[in-house]
Amino acid sequence: MVTVRIWDLPTRLFHGALALCVLGLFVSAELGGNAMVWHFRFGFAVLTLLLFRLAWGLVGGHWSRWAQFPLRPASVAAYLQGRSLLLWAGHNPLGSWSVIFLMLVLTLQVGTGLISDDEIANVGPLSFLASGRWVSWATSWHKDWGQSLVLALVILHLSAVAWYHFKKKVFLVPAMLHGDKSLPEPVTPSKDHVAQRLLALALLVLSALAVYFLVTIRP
Repeated sequence: MVTVRIWDLPTRLFHGALALCVLGLFVSAELGGNAMVWHFRFGFAVLTLLLFRLAWGLVGGHWSRWAQFPLRPASVAAYLQGRSLLLWAGHNPLGSWSVIFLMLVLTLQVGTGLISDDEIANVGPLSFLASGRWVSWATSWHKDWGQSLVLALVILHLSAVAWYHFKKKVFLVPAMLHGDKSLPEPVTPSKDHVAQRLLALALLVLSALAVYFLVTIRP
């Protein structure tokens, strides 16, 4: 067995920060009232993280790049049937698709939140850009189906991690904490040096600035 750096620090921090922000979104939505101020802030944070991850998938560590996601239907079929002999050091085919789908759903959820209007006290900062019909649809989706779908995906994600842990004896959580995996053969490690982390910080700042300018647009 060899120890290989699979998940670079920026990817690990993204994973943890996204989990905390999604939790914050659910809690603040349930509390309502003054907590909705934090609901918006968590939403802006999630959008910042999604923009960062999109860019990091192009220039980040080897196993965090989109090019390393085995998304082809043949790969998924082989994995489901147990015919694949490939070593999935990073995300396996199902994990890759779950990451893509979760990011798309979160993007839709944040996007609908930006143009929502509950006609009481909470108005999305970009609601003035959409027609009344779209605002109504976005508000309904954001509060009902969208929230339920995100919750279902989170439960499915946690269930999959538990299944791998207890059923297949594949421990996914430790690698996401310290970044390393013990593998039966060497694979390309992810770069995780200081320059790479500074690049990640620069991308995060640019993502935050983009979100700031987006949500401060005025009619």
